Amino acid sequence: MKAWIKFYPSWVKPNLEYPKIPLSEIFRNSVNKHPNHIALIYYDARITYKQLDEYVNKCARALNELGLHKGDRVALCLPNIPQYIIAFFGILRAGGIAVPCNPFYKERELEYQINDAGAKIIVTLCDKIQGFDACDVIMRIKNKTKLESIITTSMADFLTDEYKKRLRVERIHYDNTYDLMNLIKDQINQPLLTQIEFDEVALLQYTGGTTGIPKGAMLTHYNLVSNAVAMSEWLKLKNDICLGVLPFFHIYGLTVSMNASLYSASTLILIPRFDAKIVMEIIERERVTVFCGVPTMYIALINHPDILKYNLSSLRVCVSGGAPLPSSLIESFKRFSSAQLIEGYGLTEASPVTHCNPLGFNKPSSIGIPIPDTEAKIVDLNDPLKELKVGEIGELAVRGPQVMKGYWNKISETELVLKNGWLLTGDIAKMDEDGYFYIIDRKKDMINVSGLKVWPREVEDVLYEHPAVKEVAVIGVADPYKGESVKAYVVLKDGYQGKVTENELIAFCRERIANYKVPKLIEFKEQLPKTSVGKVLRRALRELN
Repeated sequence: MKAWIKFYPSWVKPNLEYPKIPLSEIFRNSVNKHPNHIALIYYDARITYKQLDEYVNKCARALNELGLHKGDRVALCLPNIPQYIIAFFGILRAGGIAVPCNPFYKERELEYQINDAGAKIIVTLCDKIQGFDACDVIMRIKNKTKLESIITTSMADFLTDEYKKRLRVERIHYDNTYDLMNLIKDQINQPLLTQIEFDEVALLQYTGGTTGIPKGAMLTHYNLVSNAVAMSEWLKLKNDICLGVLPFFHIYGLTVSMNASLYSASTLILIPRFDAKIVMEIIERERVTVFCGVPTMYIALINHPDILKYNLSSLRVCVSGGAPLPSSLIESFKRFSSAQLIEGYGLTEASPVTHCNPLGFNKPSSIGIPIPDTEAKIVDLNDPLKELKVGEIGELAVRGPQVMKGYWNKISETELVLKNGWLLTGDIAKMDEDGYFYIIDRKKDMINVSGLKVWPREVEDVLYEHPAVKEVAVIGVADPYKGESVKAYVVLKDGYQGKVTENELIAFCRERIANYKVPKLIEFKEQLPKTSVGKVLRRALRELN
């Protein structure tokens, strides 16, 4: 028996049964058993499971009429609004393959992704938000792609006049486009009879992965269903109120927030963009029980000046993923909520979750243990076939029902990361005697100081212990004598600006870690560059040097 099994919560079995169904049917049981239960909350809009199912059926039929055939790729370029979920499952129910895109992508990024996937249809916003117009970007690149149809929708479509005014969305009309809601209303509420096998590709989820330029991870219906079911069981989801603030175009938000919520007949609250104050208001008003986020979201919450004004007592469990969770953050969070804040781990190529701390058995600084039906091991950095012993540091390899089929049209890149059914994650890690795993850092982020390895996360964790530090990111910069030296970018908490010096933080580190790991340079920033999910972009910081 694997060492970690004894830490499984009583309600979680090491091996689960996963329905061999298309992902579009993941909430079918919720529709049958709880048709009038609220599936989605979007500002003042309420959508039941029965209504959601009807919208999806009609959307699938509309896409079919537009010429969508089985296996065709459809790009989905939307924030967290009801139409995202309707279009996503509509694409799948029509036999298509969904290609989620960041709605704030620029021309070059979107053109590459659409062309690489070979998408023939795209669903996007017709709104101008904060001066940005996604549809305008698409119009400018359309002739450079094979797009045949552009379907638009608005963030205001499900809202009352009162909330439309509050949202202040500027709706733009474009010629030669289709309106999603108009397409849907003309359809009958009957599912298409498209035959979809559980092991067929459902999703091309783009990622930088462990190597090179963005690649489309081919995730099957079974990959995604199994991961949603496993996380629903792990978090003991059942008629919960889940906060959907992680973007659904990111695999973490798609699986853990969206799919697991709908599978468990929970209510999912849609938030198009993270704002700490809005999140706290919604948690208090809607009595949210489950919040899945990234560390920067929790940092923003606990450092918000008004946090004590809000009642967060309804929260039962908070999950952190996407980036390392400093142990000091867990302690700080306890001052404001009795919810368990647990760290998990995953990657796009694994749909994404492979590890998570069990409720009641959380080990700070650990990503937890493998979830049901998932195997994990530490392998030699130079020989992935050689498994290392407990406590030894190497590359994390995983295997399970959630692991991708491969990269879209990239056989050689697939062969680099899939070895005999095992996925090489590109993350450096270790396992303790209990079977808990710890991420040391990304393989590519290692800093080489005179031949000695420095892992950015270790230095970041030390700096997070300083009371003035709000956020930090550590990178390696060129050094003529040592090869590389350590540099830290630091964002200070409110009230500490100008009161804490670079030398003070360097001295703080010198007392706690070996001298070669201590930052040689510290640069103060007002904010750190982040992905759309809130993950700090070390790559962007390296480009500044």
